Amino acid sequence: MTRARVLLLNAALGPLDYRVPHNMRVLPGSIVVAPLGPRQLVGVVWDEGSFPDVETVGDNRLRNLLDVLDAPPLPETLRRLIEWTADYYLSPPAAVLRMALASMSALEGARTVIEYRATGDMPDRMTDQRTQAMERIGDRQGLIRELAMIGGVSDAVIRGLVKVGAFEPVEVSVDTPFPDPDPGFAPPALSDAQRAASATFVKAVNAHAFAPFLLDGVTGSGKTEVYFEAIAAAIHADRQTLVLLPEIALTEPFLERFEKRFGTVPVNWHSGLRQTERRRAWRAIASGQAKVVVGARSALFLPYPKLGLIIVDEAHEASFKQEEGVHYHARDVAVMRGLIEKFPVILASATPAIETRHQVDLGRYKEIKLPARYGGAEMPEIVGVNLLTDPPERGRWIAPPLVKAIDETMAKGEQSLLFLNRRGYAPLTLCRHCGYRFQCPNCTAWMVEHRLTHRLACHHCGHVVPAPRFCPECKEEDSLVACGPGVERIADEVKALWPQARTAIVTSDTLWSPAKAAEFVKAVEAGDIDLIVGTQLVTKGYHFPNLTLVGVIDADLGLEGGDLRASERTFQQIVQVAGRAGRGQKPGRVFIQTRMPETGVIQALIDGDTERFYAAETENRRRANAPPFGRFAAIIVSSEKADEAAEIARLIGKSAPAIEGLRVYGPAPAPLSVLRGRHRHRLLVHATRAIDVQDAIREWLGNIVWKSSTRVAVDVDPYSFM
Repeated sequence: MTRARVLLLNAALGPLDYRVPHNMRVLPGSIVVAPLGPRQLVGVVWDEGSFPDVETVGDNRLRNLLDVLDAPPLPETLRRLIEWTADYYLSPPAAVLRMALASMSALEGARTVIEYRATGDMPDRMTDQRTQAMERIGDRQGLIRELAMIGGVSDAVIRGLVKVGAFEPVEVSVDTPFPDPDPGFAPPALSDAQRAASATFVKAVNAHAFAPFLLDGVTGSGKTEVYFEAIAAAIHADRQTLVLLPEIALTEPFLERFEKRFGTVPVNWHSGLRQTERRRAWRAIASGQAKVVVGARSALFLPYPKLGLIIVDEAHEASFKQEEGVHYHARDVAVMRGLIEKFPVILASATPAIETRHQVDLGRYKEIKLPARYGGAEMPEIVGVNLLTDPPERGRWIAPPLVKAIDETMAKGEQSLLFLNRRGYAPLTLCRHCGYRFQCPNCTAWMVEHRLTHRLACHHCGHVVPAPRFCPECKEEDSLVACGPGVERIADEVKALWPQARTAIVTSDTLWSPAKAAEFVKAVEAGDIDLIVGTQLVTKGYHFPNLTLVGVIDADLGLEGGDLRASERTFQQIVQVAGRAGRGQKPGRVFIQTRMPETGVIQALIDGDTERFYAAETENRRRANAPPFGRFAAIIVSSEKADEAAEIARLIGKSAPAIEGLRVYGPAPAPLSVLRGRHRHRLLVHATRAIDVQDAIREWLGNIVWKSSTRVAVDVDPYSFM
């Protein structure tokens, strides 16, 4: 190649052409360094003829590429996936490419780094910050910056601890190979249904052809053991496997199960990795040495050269939809990657999304069902508690039937779980004297009280203030009232009712890393916890044989707000948390507290009638021409200036195309009208399946000019309507 079309890691730019120096050899996919003005940027050489709308100029006007980096080139199939994702989700190709090159240090040659670990020697002078750092870091090892982040202190505190001998330097090779998993290490004893399902998957893996599957098994049916056999087949075939999990808190329990089956843990990829761990994983993946990778949705775009299987576990989870940057859905992109690279994709879930079930109905996905729990375990008994006729005591949230059930469970030495999908102590704090409400200064959202950390926090932008002692408006002391319950408030009630109970609060605030999740799992399995109070983080993936009672504190909470998927999400969430009960030999019970027992979704939950719920919900979608029968796309306009955001939103609304089968609703202020200091307006595009929504929006917005201070984002197939 004498000239190369390069996609730089700058979302504001399209691809640019460069001259290839005589002494340099580049191929499509090569990772290069290119000049841009006075700067040097990393980019990837794209295929000749790609992006045909790039303006071409003579070779004499082109600048030279500066370097080719010592990293494997991006595979051709990954470049096609990047193009498809950018086109479908209306995102800059460079923004998608950045997810593939997710470790800049991995693009450098082989090297070692100096990390630090605790020596066990405590300094003579211990400050509060030093104490906090030593406690939080424990026996972990890392760079100074990483240890500072783990310890919640500044770099200077860690450097001070190094100087006094509390930490010692360790030279670490950053590219040590990962041990290979052994497919024959500990094959499981499968039931007949599991054996038939795994045989289907093994055959699909060996066929090296695109085959999308829905693995639909009730909670506790052994779906993981089934798809482990597909992973074993991929290892035998020298192909790579990717397992996507919706939460990094699920990673540690999964790693333990994987290690018991294959003799070693898989390669990890998630936001909690240290820089050196990230580099090592990226290079092992890109070289093909990493046989099995387990990670969050971002792992989907890594450059696997021999990918032969993707498994999306808990495939119904909304967290697979990215809400910032590129608004992609990992479940759908995983299926597209399987189509492009010709390998099977397994979507595993006890509560599949209606969109996935629709693909089964159309014959595009093959459904494999596991209708019974493994090992003879029975599905739990479901009990509805009508809070209108059987309310809790005044000032409390646990109704008498659930209190009695917890008493019985604790008397038998068994474990209980109380579920409320609301972090913190209370969602709203107000002054009983003047009515002042604590609101985030950056968002149109209430500040949530967190008593464990003595602070008020915004769950949208992260703004935090210390918990006040008096009202900032009227200065009255002891006038602040917590309104409504969060999990911390339920935990306080548990302590008052059962003071002897050993309780764990499980939220993203307490299980903020895989290591914390592992500690929690070990404590439950060891019987050191009697009662768990948790959010949706505890609804999936965990297997505790001695947990026999689940109480849903407020089953109606998720039905508020008019979200398209509110009923479906509520059903999925409660079925998943109910599935934690009775997974061993002991029978389980689930108590669902509700003020709306006649609602269709609540009735279906209490009756255990999954098919009736899905049939009714699917028919509602069909009548409304809502997904999967129609298309939605959201256009979100934001600016730090309220009038500027409103003006551009109105201009976009007035310019809406007149296309039969396409309707535009709005603009209107978003329900969350201010987020992180930016004023927001939304438009909703509703179209039939026959219309190319992306082309229509691309042409529509391409004719409108707005200031750089205004952002216009497009969310194709939105999950959030906030």
